[in-house]
Amino acid sequence: MATTVFKWEGKTRQGAIQKGELAANSKDEVISLLRKQNILPITVAAKPKSLTLQFGAASVTDKDVVIFTRQLATMIDAGLPLVQCLEILGTQTENKSLSKIVTQVRSDVESGATFGEALKKHPKAFNDLYVNMVMAGEAGGILDTILQRLASYMEKFAKIKRQIKSAMIYPSVILSVAVGVVALLMVVVVPMLAGMFAEMGQALPLPTRIVIFISNFLKGWGGLILAISIAGFIVGLVQWRKTVTGKRITDGIALKVPVVGVLIRKVAVAKFTRTLGTLISSGVPILEGLLIVARTAGNKVVEEAVLATRQSVSEGKTLAEPLSKAKVFPPMVTQMISVGEATGALDNMLGKIADFYDDEVDSAVAALTSMLEPMLMIFLGVTVGFVIVAMYMPIFQMGALAGG
Repeated sequence: MATTVFKWEGKTRQGAIQKGELAANSKDEVISLLRKQNILPITVAAKPKSLTLQFGAASVTDKDVVIFTRQLATMIDAGLPLVQCLEILGTQTENKSLSKIVTQVRSDVESGATFGEALKKHPKAFNDLYVNMVMAGEAGGILDTILQRLASYMEKFAKIKRQIKSAMIYPSVILSVAVGVVALLMVVVVPMLAGMFAEMGQALPLPTRIVIFISNFLKGWGGLILAISIAGFIVGLVQWRKTVTGKRITDGIALKVPVVGVLIRKVAVAKFTRTLGTLISSGVPILEGLLIVARTAGNKVVEEAVLATRQSVSEGKTLAEPLSKAKVFPPMVTQMISVGEATGALDNMLGKIADFYDDEVDSAVAALTSMLEPMLMIFLGVTVGFVIVAMYMPIFQMGALAGG
């Protein structure tokens, strides 16, 4: 049954009149909730729906979940009951999709489910990491502390994602401009000059003939065939990546690409250490933590290395030994993990490694940006310059013949 927002008015035991809004499945449910709060309902009516234009359901973003988590942690730390916290957040959350999810979670908790079990029903908003940490927080009686750690964890990785996206914006714009300029020259400018050269009947230099040939190719069926081929390759690659073999091969190649591969590896190390450290410090068993880390790795090669490590740990081996054999993580990382295991401070050591690699990711992003910018500018200059020079060469020849 779909939830509805009800406007209510009621009287407390002291005779004070209170008003408010509640999201519930029925009017009877609202009355029951009010009575549990020692409020005698006077009027309960469904809130009129406002007319809004929305194309598709609003997705739940990482930012929405972080804000929800921070607010929930603050309320629990202040001593409010969990159901009341969820009721308030379900009403106040701006994202309508998350609001519906929170309302459903509150209903499940009221029905006797644990908070973690209720969250597990909504994997699109709350992933395995979130659910397992909440379950560990409930079991240990430190839910507010766990939620604060979760919010901090999500904020740090949101920062890394923003850095990588912002680093890709400028090169993408330059590449788009380069492709647009070259296409304009080939489809519009070159055919005009080619027609002029044909009327003169003069033998054209080789670079000019090459440019005119490419222009004719792109204007005819060749351009359509090329566009279909590129689109087909992209679609085929996307479909192949959905298979286990395709994802393993492409992720392995990505790790070996110069500069880009270094960045991907550093992000993977930062994510692995930060996630596992957060889980262990929150009370999640290491085998369960490794399974969650593998599921959220984002790279098939890293995922398989972590799963192999988990298997070795279940057989009684240390964490550092199988990680060093996987050849995915740098030796420094495995050595620091070994020290953390020996001293009994593995979670603290993983946190220090994650902090170090956060800075390394910053440096790698800056290096990637500084390398891509001049390369794209050179590509744009050489491509456009070659076309322009090739089309001006016949004019230079005619000028030389006239001068002779």
